[in-house]
Amino acid sequence: MENHIKTNQITVHYLKYPGEGDKTLVLLHGLSANAACFEGLIKAGLPDLGTVISIDLRGRGKSDKPEGPYTMEAHARDVIGIIEALELKNIILGGHSFGALLSIYVANRHPENIDRVIIMDAAARLHEKVTEMVAPSTRRLLNPPYPSYPEFIEDIKPAEYLDGVWNPEIEAYYRADVLDLPDGRVRHRSSHDHIRLAIEGLLGSGIDWLGEIKTLNKPALLIQANGIYALGAPILPEEYARETVALLPNGHFVQVPGNHFTMLYEEGAEAIVSAIKHFAIEK
Repeated sequence: MENHIKTNQITVHYLKYPGEGDKTLVLLHGLSANAACFEGLIKAGLPDLGTVISIDLRGRGKSDKPEGPYTMEAHARDVIGIIEALELKNIILGGHSFGALLSIYVANRHPENIDRVIIMDAAARLHEKVTEMVAPSTRRLLNPPYPSYPEFIEDIKPAEYLDGVWNPEIEAYYRADVLDLPDGRVRHRSSHDHIRLAIEGLLGSGIDWLGEIKTLNKPALLIQANGIYALGAPILPEEYARETVALLPNGHFVQVPGNHFTMLYEEGAEAIVSAIKHFAIEK
């Protein structure tokens, strides 16, 4: 179910999936992704735990796209604004990649709203060539409008990081990635300039990520995907993932099938949902 809410001087779009259980999960997507990226987890049964809310971060999806700022603090204020407006308590806050680091940042500054944290394929250190590895997924935002949606999809499907995986949940994610133009063409909803500013906010703002991880005083589950993403390697090597788990005051680790992208679908999604369900009820 699609929703919009005004917070922090912008309108933020989010998806709400009602669930059977009594938990509330708030999910934050990756750097250039959108709220529909978690459709694979929804299909795998994540709402069995309770209500799931997936947010389009500023500049992405159907949320407003201000010129700035795109700092971690601005992103965090948006997330907290939604949590407070919806009067959410004792939430499980989770994210994938950029969204995982944002989850840590938010939990350290607003612990009163958060019970547990889920960190999907993010850590204090990533592969040394991570910038080169993710370049194709951000560089695509520079493409001019596509003549049609089917032509956009045909351009996307050969991407190395998809590893030949395609299903309705991935297509739903990419459908949410583009805006239909009046003449039948489609263009990316996100701007490459805004994503660049978000990268600068992540890496260039003087945030001590080691300190953020060491002071995360909430149970935290780090989920790592060991499949090849690009350059013959995973974005987050297992060694670095376990290194971060060791730094967390109350850290837990699980490895799932797939790579940095495909982990969110099919076998990877099933393993993630299983791990979250166990983690959510641990004392």
